This record gives sequence, C-alpha cells and structure tokens, in this order.
Amino acid sequence: MKILKKLIVLAIAVGSLASVKATPRDTTFHADGNPIIKHKYTADPAAMVYKDKVYLYTGHDEAAPGHNGYTMHDWTCFTSTDMVNWTEHPSPLNVKEFKWAKADAWASQVIERNGKFYWYVAVEHGTIPGKAIGVAVSDSPLGPFKDARGSALVTNDMTKAVKHSWDDIDPTVIIDKDGQAYLFWGNGICYYAKLKSNMTELDGEIKTITLPHYTEAPWIHERNGWYYLSYAYEFPEKIAYAMSRNINGPWEYKGIINEIAGNSNTNHQAIIDFKGKWYFIYHNGALVPDAGSFHRSVCIDYLYYNKDGSIKRVIMTSEGVKPVK
Repeated sequence: MKILKKLIVLAIAVGSLASVKATPRDTTFHADGNPIIKHKYTADPAAMVYKDKVYLYTGHDEAAPGHNGYTMHDWTCFTSTDMVNWTEHPSPLNVKEFKWAKADAWASQVIERNGKFYWYVAVEHGTIPGKAIGVAVSDSPLGPFKDARGSALVTNDMTKAVKHSWDDIDPTVIIDKDGQAYLFWGNGICYYAKLKSNMTELDGEIKTITLPHYTEAPWIHERNGWYYLSYAYEFPEKIAYAMSRNINGPWEYKGIINEIAGNSNTNHQAIIDFKGKWYFIYHNGALVPDAGSFHRSVCIDYLYYNKDGSIKRVIMTSEGVKPVK
C-alpha cells in the first residue's frame, strides 16, 4: 500500500511539473533592427498606447515553408516601454474563441474604453459565406479575450458596395473627442459606421468612403485637429492616406507614404504617438527568400509630419528605431 501511495504521489508530481512546463510564459527580447520579431512570423500590426506602454497586437503567419497561402489561427501580443526591448505574452486570442467562425485570424485592432479592452478582428464566418468582423472583450490588455457578442458584428450580407466575399476585413477603430466611437474596415471599398457606447453594436447605417486606388487595411488616427485615414493602395500594396477636418469627411487624398514593403505583396500599417515620437509600424517579408507574402514580419520606423500637417514619406530601414525614454 505504501508503495502504491508513493507511486500516486510521484504521478501527481510529474503531472504537475508537466502542467507547469506546458503553461505559456512571458518572454523578453531585444529588437535588433527590422524586423523587430525574428523568432516567429508576425503580420498586420496594430498598436495601442496604454499607461506609458505600447501594446503591439499582430497576426501570426504559420504557413508551411514555401506554401503560398495564409495559415493564421491566433493573434499575438507584445509590450514595450521603449520600442526596442519587448515582452512577448501568451497569445490572448484564438479564432476558436468565436464559435460562429471557422478560420482565418486576420487583421485586427484593440482599443480601451472605460477600463475594458475591445478587440476587433477579421475572420471567416462559419455559416454566412464570406469574411466577417467579430469583437472580443477583456478586463486586461493582455487578455484572455472572450467573444463579446456570441455573433459577428459585421457579416458579408450586410455590405453590398462590392461583390466579392472578403470585403469585410481589416477593422480599425477610433473614439472621437466627443466620445463617439467609429469602426472603419473593408477590402475594395472603405466602409465605416458608428459604434454604440457598449462598443459591441453598430449605431446606425454603414457608409462608404471613396478613396483613390483603395485596396484594404484602413487605419484611422487624429493629430492636431486633423483626421488621417491611411490605407493599402493598389496591389502589390503601398500605403497612401487622406486627411479631413471631420471624421465624417470630406476626405482629401494626399498621396503615398510607404512604398511596397520588401518581399511582401501586402502592406499593413499602424500609426501611433508614443512619448513624443510618431511611429509607423508595418510588415515585410524580409525573413524568408520565398513565399514572403505569407511569412511576414513586423517592422517599425519613424513617422514625420510637415508643417501643414501632411505626412512625409516613410523611410523603411534595417536599423529600425532607437530606444525612447
């Protein structure tokens, strides 16, 4: 009997040790130039500044070597206080969290409101043909995030401006100075709509914005009374932008700010102000000689403005950015 008890205790101890080993942990690394993340493939960056820290959320390319197609199941989360030294946190969200979805953890963005964090994502719907936008919520920017609705926020049957089934992708969100939240998204056309204060329901009709050579990847931000709507332009993609004094437009096209990112057909940006400097966060295909469009890597360079508020062209570098205090 004593031997049996010892064996049971040993089995429990081994099981506990295995559980501990299996538990994901935070890991830290120093970004040695661009791309900033070299141990896995990251794409479609979105960044949020919260309490003097940058939260970088990305897609995760997992396609087999040489495979020309997107394989994406979860999203990743990294944080930094200086833009160079980073902490990787366990994945806060997987496409499986959305029971109504069946695949594709595509581009996304997180925003904070009233102490809660809302994560807007693009996925493939399980029963309504086409891409859809879901929203997850958490009490922490590190998650875990849970489906906030139990259903999609936007589905392909709600948008008719273009005919293809993947027009409901690439959500970006902003809370305006008056407290009104807006969601922008779209492939082939830029859609936008107001969000209710609960951040999980649309508030009114879905509208469209006509922009020159608009492909996808909108990002909305505000600076000094100007609204900036940047987006992927043509294919392979550059990044262009438009400006307006009102979030509802009219929008004035201003030109290209980022050229085709090396070895990647797609180009997806996040623009943030952190500790007095502006940053342009994007991806390229620099880490692989083949299929770079499906094995992408996040990079960071500086963003500068002209005196009239317009944006200077981004200079993509291998050195990246310096630590900021």
